[in-house]
Formats: sequence, structure tokens, C-alpha cells
Amino acid sequence: MRVIIIGGVAGGMSAATRLRRLDETAEIIVLEKSGHVSYANCGLPYYVGGVIENEKDLLLQTPASLHARFRLDVRVSTEVLAINSAKKTVAVKDLLTQETTELDYDKLILSPGASPVVPPIPGIERGMVLRTVEDVEKIASSVGKNPKSAVVIGGGFIGVEIAENLIHRRIPTALIEATDQVLMPLDPELATLVAKEMRSKGVDLHLGSSVVKISPTNVELANSQVIDAEIVILAIGVRPEIGLAKAAGLEIGVRNGIKVDDFNRTSNLDIYAIGDAAEKTDALDGNATLVPLANLANRHGRVVADHICGLKTRPVKTIGTAIVKVFDLMIATTGWNEKRLTAANRSHQAIHIHPNSHAGYYPDAKQMALKLIFDPKSGEILGAQGVGIEGVDKRIDVIATAMRGEITAPELADLELAYAPPFGSAKDPVNMLGYVAENVLSGVSKVAQWHEIDEYRDKGFELLDVRTASECGNGVIPGAINIPVDEIRDRYRELKNKNILVNCQMGLRGHTASMLLKELGYNAVNLDGGYLTWSNSPAAIKEMSR
Repeated sequence: MRVIIIGGVAGGMSAATRLRRLDETAEIIVLEKSGHVSYANCGLPYYVGGVIENEKDLLLQTPASLHARFRLDVRVSTEVLAINSAKKTVAVKDLLTQETTELDYDKLILSPGASPVVPPIPGIERGMVLRTVEDVEKIASSVGKNPKSAVVIGGGFIGVEIAENLIHRRIPTALIEATDQVLMPLDPELATLVAKEMRSKGVDLHLGSSVVKISPTNVELANSQVIDAEIVILAIGVRPEIGLAKAAGLEIGVRNGIKVDDFNRTSNLDIYAIGDAAEKTDALDGNATLVPLANLANRHGRVVADHICGLKTRPVKTIGTAIVKVFDLMIATTGWNEKRLTAANRSHQAIHIHPNSHAGYYPDAKQMALKLIFDPKSGEILGAQGVGIEGVDKRIDVIATAMRGEITAPELADLELAYAPPFGSAKDPVNMLGYVAENVLSGVSKVAQWHEIDEYRDKGFELLDVRTASECGNGVIPGAINIPVDEIRDRYRELKNKNILVNCQMGLRGHTASMLLKELGYNAVNLDGGYLTWSNSPAAIKEMSR
């Protein structure tokens, strides 16, 4: 059996090596257009910044090492020109010798990845993209000349990583993002934390304005602002590389990726597609989606190899768990965000907490922001987001695992998670999310969101801040009166309105106060996430800028 794999890196090489482990007799040929077949794609930005000092550290395997261990026939600098699915052949061009040949196959695996989005902006040819080792060599060469200014276009994961690494190289850097926030998987009240961190570290952040022209020394924005740009890096996004598949007559899906079944077979059952080029199935709505992540590509490669070799495979839908480092922050997400759920008209409930990464009495505990979104009737977890200096990664991983295991939001309270003061709290942040979710779902506690404050004002609610007077001295929600939570029993008669919207700093004291007021005959609603969540929201930023 001859298996040809078009494209290496994560998906292609996972398929190739798994195939070899399962079948020593198979002839396995890997065709890679670039000069490197196995490298740490996600590490490329850190090579630009000098965090990863040696290029060789990015190179995981070579054609020689892969042949020595797995007897793989790996051909780099080799482009596949066309697929003839009727004849089961591929036309191949050696980019070094320019010679063309034709190879036949029994099974074909497409792993061409995705290509960077390059919009038709005047002067766009000056922009450099970051996708391959060759790309990063070009950028590193430009960075090595110590440019006096740099512009990154795009505020997604790669864009913010590149901006950080350029700052690390002491290059004045501006980041341009056409939407009103960085990192679109985040909801705005968490994205503002990332923007604040980037600006504090020296990134000149421009949100809500796109680049309309790139000149030899600068870029021009839609708002007519001109920004110096000795070098320009494009990080606008990627799109599935479907050229070969489309020309071969394979079915392209609704998201413009290669359509595949549960075994990653295309519309031609002898041809598979994996990784960024292939559409995935979203776990929440069952629709096709695009998730360009290395772990999914690796998973695809294994599934395809197992299926070719006759092993039983498990179809796995995706929830899109991802994490990124931005200076001192870690930002992680899983599932859908609130913006997407609202756009899909899907009923949902959000909660926010601001716990410490470990026990507060143990030194160096760091505060984080966690958001959980769940179905308001069933408690099904729909998504989660986290931003913090430490501890965010393991909390999002636990929630992602809970989603995979169909654990509901209240059941997060039941999880037995490892605890010792240096690592966590007796009530872990994940458990706390479960407690809050249980209170909300059971009707024990009523909560309002940061963006609903005006609605509650319009309904005639009075705003009550239950923090201490000194805390309120650092800022309050406009119109709120202050009665500290410990004084409510003695002073509640000062409240003339029976409808009260309560807030504290993070939501916990607000919960206590609202429960007490409820016992005292008031219709009390707690502001979810407290003043801290509101103060980082677009609503607060707009209010404070007046």
C-alpha cells in the first residue's frame, strides 16, 4: 500500500508516523512544499523576539531523521501541482530542479494547512506574513537590522504574540486591529484587560480602524492617521488551503474548508483531509467550523492513520480550546463566547469571578478573571474565558474537560481538584464557578450583568455599593449609594426603594448582601462580577471618559 501525504508539520507528520507504527510494510511518501517538514509553528513568534535563540530549536525532525527512525520518504521543496482522483495520481514538481513527475497512490492525505490572509491594500507587498520557517527567517532578518518602527496588522493570537516579541526586541511597535478589541474569542469585558496590558508594556494599540494604504515608510489608517512603519507584519488571519482539493473536484464545505466525514474522508473516499484545511464539527451546534489549532491537526492525523489501518476510531467534535501569552498575562478560552451565543440567538447565562491563583494567605497569589457561560435551564456549559498572570491555564483545561465529559455548570462544584496552599484553594476557582452557577440556576440568587445596569435603572432599581467607604473612594458606579455589607442590618431602613441592584468589588459580598436584603423584604439583585467586572467593561470605559 502506498500512502501519499501532501504537507507535513503537525497533521501530516502525525499521520505519517502513526501509519508507520501500525504498518511496517506501507510505502509512505510525504511531499512538503517548503524546505522544512517538521517544525514548531507555534514557536515562530518567539524566535522573532529572541526568546527562542536558535532556529534549530524550532526544527523537530528532518527528512533524514524521519527516514532513519520511520523509513519515511520525505521530500521537501516539492510542490504538488494537481491531483487526478480518477487515475489516483498526483503531479509533483521538484522546486530545486524544476523537474516534474507523477506518483500514484492507494490512499492520499491532504494536509496543506492554511494560507495567511493578504488583503488587496495598496502597498501590501511590503507586508511580511508568518506561517513557515522561511517566513520567520525573513522577519528575523528585518528585525535584526534594528528598525526604528514596526506595525503589526491584526489583533488575533499571532498578532499579539508578534507585537510582544517586537517590544521584547526594543522595537517601537504599533498594532492595528479593525474591530474594537483584540483577541476576538474573548468577550469585551475581558479583552479590555489584554488591551490594558499591551499598552502598559509599550504597544501603540489602535482599535476600530483598518489600514487602507501601506507606504514605503508608514501605514495610513481609515481614520487618516499615519503611523511610522519601517517594517510591516501581517497577522490578519488564515484561510484553508483548498486549491488542490477544489481543482480535484473534492467537495468544499460551507465554511470554505475541505468537507470531511467522521473519519476525515473527503467526498472521494480514498482521499483524506486533515488539519487547518479541513472543516471540523462544532460540539455545541453540530455545524461545520474552522479551528486552526495544532492539537486538532495532530488528532486528525492519528484518526486518519487508524482508519486506513482498519482500527476503530472515535469521532470527536471540537470546542476550540486555546491559550495565548501576552506579556505577563495568560489568556485562555474554550467553547463559544457570549457575542457568538447572542448572535446565534441561543439562550445563555454568564457569570464572572475574580479568584486568586492559589490560597490568598500563601505568598504571591495572583488574581485572575474567569467567565463561565452556560444554558440557563439545563446547566450545559457553553464556554469559558480566563485572563490572569497564573493559574488560568489549568482552570480552562478543567472546564474544557468538563465540557467533553458533559459535566454541567453546577457540577463543577463537585469536582475534587488537587489542593495545597501553593497551588490552589480549598474552594478552587472552578468549584467557585460551580457554586455561583448553582445559586443562579436554582433561583437562590438573582444576578445582573455589567451591560444591564442601565436597564435596571430604567426599571426603577436603586444602586447599592456594599464595599467599604475607602474602597468606594477609588471609584463607584455612577448613582450608587454606599452602605458597607457589615452595616446593612443596622442601616437598611435608609433604603427607600424596594428594588435594589447590589454591587461589591467582585461579587461575593454582593451575594451576601443581596441574600440578606431578600430576607428583609427587598427585591435585591447582585451585580455579577461586581465593580471589578464593570470597571473593565466598555460601558465603564465610556462612562469614565465623559
